[in-house]
Amino acid sequence: MKTKDRLLTLFELNRGVYLSGEDIAQTLDISRTAIWKAVKALQQEGYAIKAVTNKGYCFGEQNDILSAQGMKKYLHPEQKEIEISVFQTVSSTNTVVQQKVSGGARTDCLILANEQTQGRGRAGRSFFSPKDTGIYMSLLLCPKNCSANQASQITTMAAVAMCEAIETICEEKAQIKWVNDIFLRGKKVCGILTEASFSLESGLMEYAILGIGVNLYPPKGQFPKELQTVAGSIFQEQKNDAKNQLVAQFLNHFFAYYSKQSPCDYVQKYRDRSFVIGKQVQLIAGNQSDFVTVVGIDDQCRLLVRYDDGKECCCSAGEINIRLNA
Repeated sequence: MKTKDRLLTLFELNRGVYLSGEDIAQTLDISRTAIWKAVKALQQEGYAIKAVTNKGYCFGEQNDILSAQGMKKYLHPEQKEIEISVFQTVSSTNTVVQQKVSGGARTDCLILANEQTQGRGRAGRSFFSPKDTGIYMSLLLCPKNCSANQASQITTMAAVAMCEAIETICEEKAQIKWVNDIFLRGKKVCGILTEASFSLESGLMEYAILGIGVNLYPPKGQFPKELQTVAGSIFQEQKNDAKNQLVAQFLNHFFAYYSKQSPCDYVQKYRDRSFVIGKQVQLIAGNQSDFVTVVGIDDQCRLLVRYDDGKECCCSAGEINIRLNA
């Protein structure tokens, strides 16, 4: 591990506390010169670090920069071994993970970025991913003996886990628009895209890439015109270490469900956060579009709907638009 990364780990565990150069040197077994160079490198990356004669270095509590070191101090012990990589800018975090898979990767790992230039949403849409104000991440999952039915639960598990993570850091209830959009105060703050590969021989999932984009803060300027009526952010101004906390809380909650692969653990929480039950919506599946009334969500998180002629059915795929006059 580089000196800079070791120092960041130490700083993250001692936010707001002055550490003398002597103590740092002894703890990390490095020279004062190496400390100075590492501090300068971290400052260039945007970290606020004070250096005061006879007191030492103080890593500011207000720092809000994604880092593996910052996340791990919030992770449950069983999640701390996951490989975490953070990039400033990528085309798409899902694309980066796909490249790792093509290179032979078959262990769970997490890729994060501060900006995406070609962020992907559902149905080939783009996902607005501006610099510094959002969290863009993709989680590679490589379960054993995972059926198609179990694989379909990954997105809904992630939706519940993200709601719980948001509620932990902002103390407001998040809601779910079936199947994979997270809303706060009536605006979309998070989108989820799951891509998976299945074996033709066994029918089992080989791997899944769980892609998540979160609007943590308002973008500099404003959202594009086409998003202004629907997109929102979790916070209106910067919060201390919110990025690392949100990602870590998501991982803690997600893996609690994922490791059990048990619908009963999260389905009712999914229902409780749904704001479409009882509403009339536009259901879009393939080339077909109908207005239906949502009557519920079943134990597999499929949408239960009723057509105007009284016919009822369940939907496992597609998307919905809320009818404005409903």
